[in-house]
Amino acid sequence: MLLCIPSILSREEVAAFRQRLDQADWTDGNVTAGAQSSLVKKNRQLPESSPVARELGDQVIDALGRSQLFVSAALPLKTFPPLFNRYGVGEGFGAHVDNAIRPVRGTHTRIRTDLSATLFLADPDEYDGGELIIEGPFGGQAVKLNAGDMVLYPASSLHRVEPVTRGERIASFFWMQSMVRDDTERTILFDLDQAIQAHAAKAGQGDPLTVQLTAVYHNLIRRFADA
Repeated sequence: MLLCIPSILSREEVAAFRQRLDQADWTDGNVTAGAQSSLVKKNRQLPESSPVARELGDQVIDALGRSQLFVSAALPLKTFPPLFNRYGVGEGFGAHVDNAIRPVRGTHTRIRTDLSATLFLADPDEYDGGELIIEGPFGGQAVKLNAGDMVLYPASSLHRVEPVTRGERIASFFWMQSMVRDDTERTILFDLDQAIQAHAAKAGQGDPLTVQLTAVYHNLIRRFADA
């Protein structure tokens, strides 16, 4: 499932992020690339140890927790501390698949990357190129969202960032280990949850069908989850 989630960050939050990021020290983006990815990756990144990255990353995690749509779609168990990158003119990231396991630096924690996320921090009119192309069963889908919006997609997907030809593309990116490993099962649960919420909005939380469907939803999570 590929899902675009609007307004993870407000316009005011994006502006505050950009101010902090413009003053930060950036390094070569290959610091987090695997052996294959490093051959096709050309961008800049905040070091994982950067105080700015850690502070803004914590704010991203808080914002994710406030998004019911994100929680419904991802069913997150663990989230990798958000990272930040920027692409200038001539920079891009060729076709690759994200590493299956990501160790969290400075800890003993490892995260299975079930889901990838890109949180856009620059508006589409600030740069040309820089589209995130995500390959799927029906071909590649180009994603270029407003600042503050986020795309969530299976980390197993082949994807790339087109070279930037004007301006600068700035984003946060990270991975999640879901309570439900299988993407098809997560999609079923998401669709059911959205249907329940839509019905409850009309009939009420105490409606017998709402209660029955909610029970089905939670029993399916018990069946699918490996948390």
